Amino acid sequence: MLRVLSHVGRLETIQIPDDIASHVEVVAIPMDGEIDADVVGDVLITTPTSVPTLEDALSRGVKWVHLIGTGIDKFPLHLIGDDLILTNSRGLSAVPISEWVMACMLSFVKRMPGSFVAEQPKHWNIPSPSFATLDNANLAILGLGGIGTAIAQRALPFGMNVTAMRNSDAPSPIDGVRMVRSVTELVADADHIVLVAPLTDATRCLFNDELFAAMKPGVQLINVARGPIIDDDALLRALDSGIVACADIDATDPEPLPEGHWMYSHPNVRLSPHVSWNWSGAFQAMYATFIDNLRLYLNDEPLLSVVNPADGY
Repeated sequence: MLRVLSHVGRLETIQIPDDIASHVEVVAIPMDGEIDADVVGDVLITTPTSVPTLEDALSRGVKWVHLIGTGIDKFPLHLIGDDLILTNSRGLSAVPISEWVMACMLSFVKRMPGSFVAEQPKHWNIPSPSFATLDNANLAILGLGGIGTAIAQRALPFGMNVTAMRNSDAPSPIDGVRMVRSVTELVADADHIVLVAPLTDATRCLFNDELFAAMKPGVQLINVARGPIIDDDALLRALDSGIVACADIDATDPEPLPEGHWMYSHPNVRLSPHVSWNWSGAFQAMYATFIDNLRLYLNDEPLLSVVNPADGY
């Protein structure tokens, strides 16, 4: 019998399939307060944040920790020793986030909802200024994991020229994507830039004055990753100077932004409250990777979506 300690509820919450449920016992433990002294377990399923009882839970015999989420920049990775396996639900939001990104790009080039009318316009059938198109536009993607790959897969049929950068020399998982190793080269000719990289020491404040200066004027910037990847002051200067024509910001620092923050009112910022990941099946999907890994763990097979604490993702 495999015992799972859970910060996210009991078996009925996690919905373990019937064919393996008889081999698994789920014990709910509190996020705050005290864990009963006699509680031990092999596996811990928890959130990608700093839970008060995390360290205590890890001391109860746990060999594998699974995080229901993708970003782990708020998780205390220093608590994960060499004797622990850490996994997360990487890629669970690839479809909804990639669709969100496509919607952002399409609404920008077609000037929606500004192109809609509620009364007779001065000109009919001839928009002014003319619309742009995604066909032959240059898309730069920072990060080519599950989400970045899903974005590229949707952008290529629109005729976009897709360039990407990842933290390895690995080739693109799909044909038609040009890979580069320099972030300056990544953004130099871009019409649209999408951030889907994890937050690490290497990506924190990566988008600063110097990098914005390397972009051509009129670029659209879309951040569906983490807020601290962008230097907000530098972004404001890039917006006001025309380097960035539109910033679609779904991830900020902090979250939420304080009342009165300039992003709420800037005419060229489209701010959303970190919702690009959401869809009707989001919460069920959060546990899908864990269930897949649970089967592998029961069969002593290598797990999926293993996190390297040294890399931070």
